[in-house]
Amino acid sequence: MAERVALVTGAARRVGARIVRELHAAGMSVAIHFHRSRRDAETLREELEDARPGTAMTVAADLVEPGGPASVVAAAGERWGRLDVLVNNASTFYPTPVGEATESEWNDLLGSNLAAPFFLAQAATPLLRAVRGSIVNIADVYGHRPLAGHPIYSAAKAGLVMLTRSLALELGPEVRVNSISPGAVLWPENDEPDRRRIIAEIALGRSGDPGDVARAVLFLVRDATYVTGQDLAVDGGRLVSG
Repeated sequence: MAERVALVTGAARRVGARIVRELHAAGMSVAIHFHRSRRDAETLREELEDARPGTAMTVAADLVEPGGPASVVAAAGERWGRLDVLVNNASTFYPTPVGEATESEWNDLLGSNLAAPFFLAQAATPLLRAVRGSIVNIADVYGHRPLAGHPIYSAAKAGLVMLTRSLALELGPEVRVNSISPGAVLWPENDEPDRRRIIAEIALGRSGDPGDVARAVLFLVRDATYVTGQDLAVDGGRLVSG
C-alpha cells in the first residue's frame, strides 16, 4: 500500500475523515477533498503530514458544479502522478417530503449523491486503469429501504448502488467498483427516541461507528481483489431485521 494513492471526497469530517485515517494508516497517500470545511481538512492534513511527510494533500471543490469532479481528480493525479483508489463519500442529506420538495432540492441531492460519483469515476478512469485500481462508493441502507420523508435522497442512493454495478461492468477488468451501505453509524443531536427505535431494529442490537465503515473500505480496497459490482451493508443486520 505504500506506493498507492487514494482520493476521498467529503473527507474533512465524520465518516470521510475516518476513511482517510484508515487508508493513510495502511500506508497510502491521501487526497482530502472538501467543499466548505477547510479548517477541518487542513487540520487533518497536518495530522497526517506530521505522521508521514509528503503523504497528504487537500483539494477544494463543489462537486455539483460543472468541472468540479474533474478538477479534484486532476489535482490528485498531478500531485503524485497516479491514482489507485477513489472513495466517493461526499453526500448531501435532508428531508424532501412529497408536496414540499423543489426542483432545486432534486438537482442538489441527485447531483451530490449520484451525478458527482459518476463524473468523478469518469474523470478518474484513465488513472485507475493504468494501475488496476478500485472505486468504493458510499451508499446507504436507505438506498435499499427508503426513509420516510426523504424520497429524493433514498432514490439517489438506490441509484448509486446500481451505478456501482454498472461501472463494475463498464470498467472491468482493470478497475474494481464496489459500494458500502452504512446503517446507524452516526447520529444527529437530540434524537434519543429515534435512536432507541432504530437500535431495536438492528439484529446486533447496537449502533456502529465510522470506524466500521472505514475498515470495510480498506477491506474492499486492499483485500477483496476478486470482488467487484457488490454492495456491502455495514448495518449490524438492520436490512435483514425487517
